[in-house]
Amino acid sequence: MAGSGQLRIGHLSTMYHTAFLLRGTSLLADQGLDATWTLFPSGPDIISAMQHGNLDLGYIGLPPVIIGIGRGLSLACIAGGHVEGTVMVAGTDVRTLGECRSMKEFLNQFSGNAIGTPPKGSIHDVIVSELLREHGIADIAVKNYAWADFLPDALREGEIAAAAGTPALAVTARRYGSARIVVPSDRLWPFNPSYGIVVMREMLEKKDLLTKFLYTHEAACELIRHDPRAAARVVAGTTGMVDPDFVMETYRVSPKYCAALPAEYVASTLKFVRTLQVLGYISRPIAEDEIFDRSLIAAVHPGPHHYDAGIRG
Repeated sequence: MAGSGQLRIGHLSTMYHTAFLLRGTSLLADQGLDATWTLFPSGPDIISAMQHGNLDLGYIGLPPVIIGIGRGLSLACIAGGHVEGTVMVAGTDVRTLGECRSMKEFLNQFSGNAIGTPPKGSIHDVIVSELLREHGIADIAVKNYAWADFLPDALREGEIAAAAGTPALAVTARRYGSARIVVPSDRLWPFNPSYGIVVMREMLEKKDLLTKFLYTHEAACELIRHDPRAAARVVAGTTGMVDPDFVMETYRVSPKYCAALPAEYVASTLKFVRTLQVLGYISRPIAEDEIFDRSLIAAVHPGPHHYDAGIRG
């Protein structure tokens, strides 16, 4: 477990998470915090590391958390961060959802082919699997990739007919391939919790430490909303992989950022619980109080959430 002022944090390559802002600014140091950062391919990999005692805190989509709890892990989501972070992209020969009469008609375009997603159990995998189940479509495969970064190449090379992933996937596919967004982030699963801040419950004993972290996380969310161009410059500099315009495009694809855990976020998460049980990922219902501890974020972020406020610029 973390010592005084020290945190071992697992994060993803998802650039709209506040991880890259906290790595690239003095926000943590200003709170007297020192973080060790480890990059993981997916949320399920972060859950595994937490299970083995290698992390104190993780940036994770909620489906892997629910699956972990179903397997007996004592986890708690203590803050939000972003909602509606899954988009679907495909080539220009594919009709968009808006050009089809229904989601079923849209999906039937991929009959006999595969839709690519990050690893099994990731939020993107679960959303696509549920859409296919809901519409009774059995002849479309879901092909999982260990790293989300593999999806643009798989799409370009024809391994998959479409891909579901983060807003950065959409920007990459648009910039470096001939793909476009065919289902926007707000049409796949309203208010879906694309990531939260998650800890093992034993970490809740470190109330002061986690509260300080949440203040920095909330400040980073505010920076994205109020000065996204400044945030984009920090993220681009921290990653060293993309330019600020790429980050700005990513922010705009799904501009819903906040640290709060409002009722809508919780309700959407509980819908995932039902879906995960139907799909066979978990064997029993997982209750709200098994997933969330909202006591710390309620103090850090009182009042209404800002997910629907969008970003400036």
